[in-house]
This record gives sequence, C-alpha cells and structure tokens, in this order.
Amino acid sequence: MERIGVGFSGGMSPQDIVECVKVAEELGYESAWVAEGHGGDQFSVLTACAMVTERIKLGTSITSVFVRTPPTIAMAAASVDYFSNGRFILGVGSSHKVQVEPEHGLEFTRPVQRLRECVDIVRAILKDSDVRYHGEIYDIERFDLWFQPLRKGIPIYVAAVFPKMLEICGEISEGAILTWCTLAHAEEAAQAVGLGARNAGRNPDDVEVASLLPCAVSDDRETARDLMRMPIASYAGRFPRYRKLMIDAGFPEEIEDVRVAWQAGRTEEALDLVPSGLIDQIGLVGTVDEVRGKLTDYRNAGITLPIVSPRFMGEGAKEQALEIIRACAPA
Repeated sequence: MERIGVGFSGGMSPQDIVECVKVAEELGYESAWVAEGHGGDQFSVLTACAMVTERIKLGTSITSVFVRTPPTIAMAAASVDYFSNGRFILGVGSSHKVQVEPEHGLEFTRPVQRLRECVDIVRAILKDSDVRYHGEIYDIERFDLWFQPLRKGIPIYVAAVFPKMLEICGEISEGAILTWCTLAHAEEAAQAVGLGARNAGRNPDDVEVASLLPCAVSDDRETARDLMRMPIASYAGRFPRYRKLMIDAGFPEEIEDVRVAWQAGRTEEALDLVPSGLIDQIGLVGTVDEVRGKLTDYRNAGITLPIVSPRFMGEGAKEQALEIIRACAPA
C-alpha cells in the first residue's frame, strides 16, 4: 500500500479534525498531522485522535520551539505517545518572526541554535527523565520528569525550507517536514537532506523527507484552482520564507503584486492576482486522477512521505477535507 499522510492546518473544529482522522485511518492513511498556529492546541487534538484510533501515526506539523519550552514539549510529546500507545511523531520548527513576535510577544532570535538545543533537551528528557542542560540559549538547572515515558526515543522531525536547515534535518532528525513544495524544490530538498545526513555519518535512507501538500480536488480544474487562491495569497502575503519559495518557482513579479495587495487589505484583488501557473506547480490541484498522478510525481522527486493537506476554513470545511481524504486514499 502507498505511504501517505494527511495534515490539518486549522480552520476546522477539534472534533471535526478527530472525525477526519478516524476516516483517514479506516482508508489506510499511515499518519495524521496537526498544526497549531490559530487552530487550537495540537497536543489536545492529537490526544483526542489517539483515543478513538488504533493504528494511524499522529504527529505535530509543527510545534514551535519559541512558544513552548523544551520540557513542556517533552511532556506533551510523552503524553500523546502514551495515549496513542507509541504512535506519536514530534514535528518541531522555528515558526516565523511574523508569528512569534506580534502574536506571542516573544523575541525571535537565533532560531537555528534554539531549535538544535530544544531537540537535544527533549531527547534527553525522554531518555533520562532527569536533565541538566547548559547551552547558548537554554540554561536548565534541572528538570525531572515524574512519569516513565512509554518510549525513551520518540521520532523527531524538523521543519525546513532552504538548504541550510534541510541539511540540519539530515544531521539531527528522523525526518524533514516541507510545505508549499514544487516538484523542483522537492528534488533539491531531498538532495540537501541527504547531504546533511552523509556529512553527519548517517544513512540518508534513515531520514524521512515528508511534505505537506496543499490540496484541492474538483472535476473542474478552474474550480480547484480557485479553492487554492486564499491559502496561497495568505502565505505569500504573510510569510517571507514561503513567499521566496513562490518567487523561486518562477513568479517574482506576480507574487510581489499579491504581497502588496494582501498587505494593503485588498484581499479579493490578491486572490485574483495569484497566478494559475503557480497554483498548478505548488501542491495538488485538479481532478482526482490529476491529483493522484501528481502524488506519484512527488514520490519520484524524493518525497518519501507525501502528506495531503486540505486548507479550508468555515462552513463546509470538514466536508471538503473528507472529499480530499477519500480522493487521495492509498491504493
């Protein structure tokens, strides 16, 4: 059976996500992933998923190393792992300056070093339960975990976009998590992860290359494209990191126009300005057959775990997500 996951980035209620994950397990999906952002507490949602499923793996995509301390991340990970009977995967990342500072009131500094140290501390707490750590970012006199984790080693995946961080994924993690990934970027990313693994004396095959793949399915291609305009415009308007990815895909002027319109509050104009060529390149958009064919293309490009990602909000979001989950179910 083909390996495939499903990811949720907010926009549905916690109960709707749980119901979607139950269906995904019934259809043979390998894993389900929950982001946080503004969508509710991911560890709570994943615990609820754990209680009503038996086989599907459950992961965070991602937990920000800025908005939680390493001990709180370790405790949350150990708790979901306990309730899921060892099915949890911890996905971590630096998040974004434009989220961390204005939304959480925290200073976004030295994200790479913070991530490295957070991964070290979480692993140490799970393994040893009693940890002292003195790094460049964190100075922990002592933290002792008062219950025995189900597993002393929980897989840790790291979010990355550009080569430096992708190489770090290959060096320190069990997997890389990408998003808004064209086929060309997927191929380059897989190569960077492999390079980082080899430089660290690891086998690149031991490092998963996963990607959240935003998805819209319709019998009419233009309808499917229109469903993707809001999430693309939002990311292009808000996040410099993903805006650069879209520019690098070959649309510098178009994406700059989207950014200007979005940041000026001209939302409808920004949606209209999203180029159809970019929509076709970035993620899974089209008929069921087209989307399934594109999944194969991503696998061939080096994505070892494609994660189908419905990006819907508001009324009807659950129904749209379920349509995608059924359309992309493993053969």
